[in-house]
Amino acid sequence: MKYELIKNDKKARYGTIKIRNKIYETPMFMPVGTQATVKTLSVEELYKVNSSIILGNTYHLHLRPGENVVEKAGGLHKFMNYKNPILTDSGGFQVFSLAEKKDIKEEGVYFKNHIDGSKLFISPEKSIEIQNKLNSDIMMSFDECVEYPSSYEYIKESVERTLRWAKRGKDFNKSKQAYLE
Repeated sequence: MKYELIKNDKKARYGTIKIRNKIYETPMFMPVGTQATVKTLSVEELYKVNSSIILGNTYHLHLRPGENVVEKAGGLHKFMNYKNPILTDSGGFQVFSLAEKKDIKEEGVYFKNHIDGSKLFISPEKSIEIQNKLNSDIMMSFDECVEYPSSYEYIKESVERTLRWAKRGKDFNKSKQAYLE
């Protein structure tokens, strides 16, 4: 994957992403396929609306159907029957938005499954492991999303932790998937 910035001004930027020898313009409309499907649209309809890249949600796919099921099916592209690129997020936002109680540590985040209350743990390495099994084209780095309002000190601490997590995820990743920090 290669990103090229073509034009930048103070209010916007325009560029291209090259994935598998095909060029996609940015910014772009990127439909969300939370659980390996874009609600209300078939794959054929996604092609008709010129969907360049779709987003798959790592957290939700981890819970249902599970990254091992997707991996056995041949990855998200075969699981979804979708030939264009797929980006998977890290799961960090879902931990922030869905987990009522979370314990954020340097090693990762301990929290409860929002569906059945079981205990879960996601680290930068676990997020990358899941995304590797999903076999998306672009993976995102596990991050901590902070609540608003938060103190300057906490936000600074969170950003620094997220940067350390990004390095750990990058060091852990041994796949050919593009990794965005």
